[in-house]
Amino acid sequence: MRAIIKFIIAILVAAVSLVTYWCSSETNEFTGEEQRVDMTVEQEIALGLQAAPQMAEQYGGLHPDQEAAQEIKAIGQRLVDITRVKDTPYQFDFHLLADEQTVNAFALPGGQIFITAGLLKRLESEGQLAGVLGHEIGHVVARHSAQQLAKAKLTQDLTGAAAIATYDPENPASRSGAAVAAMIGQLVNMSYGRDDELESDKLAVQITGAAGYDPRAMIEVMRILEEASGGSRGGPEFLQTHPNPGNRVARIESAIQEEYPEGLPEGLIQ
Repeated sequence: MRAIIKFIIAILVAAVSLVTYWCSSETNEFTGEEQRVDMTVEQEIALGLQAAPQMAEQYGGLHPDQEAAQEIKAIGQRLVDITRVKDTPYQFDFHLLADEQTVNAFALPGGQIFITAGLLKRLESEGQLAGVLGHEIGHVVARHSAQQLAKAKLTQDLTGAAAIATYDPENPASRSGAAVAAMIGQLVNMSYGRDDELESDKLAVQITGAAGYDPRAMIEVMRILEEASGGSRGGPEFLQTHPNPGNRVARIESAIQEEYPEGLPEGLIQ
């Protein structure tokens, strides 16, 4: 009888979670895509502003080089002001982190964008920096963080339902079923992450080109990222959060061809 009750509760939890997730659908005004999010733009902005100081602290705080920091802000703001990104409600701000060793850039919900000094010193041109910042802007306007949070909540709820249904306090071995469910959920979310990265690459092509930068600079950024990894993949690409930089090059080239079928205009900033 106890097993039946647990099974019914698990089914109810899973059903409510799925219905809530699938009903939280809206059209992204920037990408035109239907997506599932469970927070407002205002909540995204507030979350990003709240998390920004803590995220900066993890990378040694903000870099003291004010000239470099202002250059990043200027390039980032150009990407916003000269493109249709300016029509979005997000509050963009661009930050240089003090970490000289880590090669990374990331965006928080709502428009707080960071790049480490470790990545900046590897970049060779203004166009490459614009490509990195444009990619992170793409994450924001595509609401990838809000999507990931909604998916993570769904995964957590379904994993909890699986644990309710399979866990038997008198049989410790049943815990392995919940562990497997959690692992599957993690892999699913990782695959969503790769899709987000590829979409942001495509959006970066649009944003950088519209702002007067050569989107081909992003191909060189992929080379730099590949060199920074030392050729190590840390396992099959399927088990990585980000796509293989070499595989992203083909997608970027395809996006450039799609955006500029007649060829790139002259005078773009390299």
